[in-house]
Amino acid sequence: MMLQNGSTMVPEGYRATLGIRETEIAIKLVKDHVEAELADTLNLTRVSAPLFVRPETGLNDDLNGVERPVAFEIGDLAAGVEVIHSLAKWKRMALARYGFRNGEGLYTDMNAIRRDERLDNLHSVYVDQWDWERVLSREERTQATLRFIVREIHDCLRRTENRILRHYPHLVRKLPAEIVFLDSQELEDRWPGLAPREREDAACREYGAVFIQRIGGRLRSGVRHDGRAPDYDDWNLNGDIVYWYPLLQRSFEISSMGIRVDAASMASQLAEAGCMNRAGRPFHRAVLEDALPLTIGGGIGQSRLCMFFLDKAHIGEVQSSVWPDEVLSVCEASGILLL
Repeated sequence: MMLQNGSTMVPEGYRATLGIRETEIAIKLVKDHVEAELADTLNLTRVSAPLFVRPETGLNDDLNGVERPVAFEIGDLAAGVEVIHSLAKWKRMALARYGFRNGEGLYTDMNAIRRDERLDNLHSVYVDQWDWERVLSREERTQATLRFIVREIHDCLRRTENRILRHYPHLVRKLPAEIVFLDSQELEDRWPGLAPREREDAACREYGAVFIQRIGGRLRSGVRHDGRAPDYDDWNLNGDIVYWYPLLQRSFEISSMGIRVDAASMASQLAEAGCMNRAGRPFHRAVLEDALPLTIGGGIGQSRLCMFFLDKAHIGEVQSSVWPDEVLSVCEASGILLL
């Protein structure tokens, strides 16, 4: 049974199976293994990445267009900068600048602050993920390529789960052998009476592991399955990797990814989103002029994966962040050991 206390869900009778110190050791095991698996499987080189960018470059991720970036001034610049929301655009510029070729890519540790995030078991103001990006040829901008990469990532995570279970055999195996591909319109057609998140719950409960394709554009009902900025993913060639998390009895997104916009899809999506004012920014202009490589990329949540693999009820058990007093009280009373 699941208990709801404000924004916090508490599995009945929950007690963490790993103490705080053992959890910290396990977090490093998860992160080291995932990082090595991804780099080897997708042919990725680790690079350094910025924590903040100049707003006029257009490199910051606008997310759903309403989130406010954390901004501050640097005295010697006599100008302001923004803490990144993600590195979706910066990575593509870096691939061009560093001379990566087709089939090669990069990854980095991305740390961000999302001040407007609604805090709950899965969401924190502090965001940490592996941001990765890989160069494609134009012929590879297909659903087949997207599905191939999704399967590769899913297999990486299954190998990581095997490794974790050898160290901690009392933890629960959760990942099925195969990941199922479902279109966001297919979800709406199958469960028209449910909200998008509820459709994801239904699909993941049935299949265990799902890649929900085509996110950002409007469905036939006129609504969007979820928000997605118009200037990095091609809305027809993207999606989310979502797993079923039995501890919380809900769907659990661990990755947003996709084949990135080319000039045509960038122009179309900017127009649909009413964002043509962005077209003159350096990043957007480079895409519209075909001056950047075609790529596929995404982000994989580090704390999310640690929470998932280590059977944790709250993301605060695997990352150090700040929480409202009522969340601290609920967690302390429920055996949820926040870092």
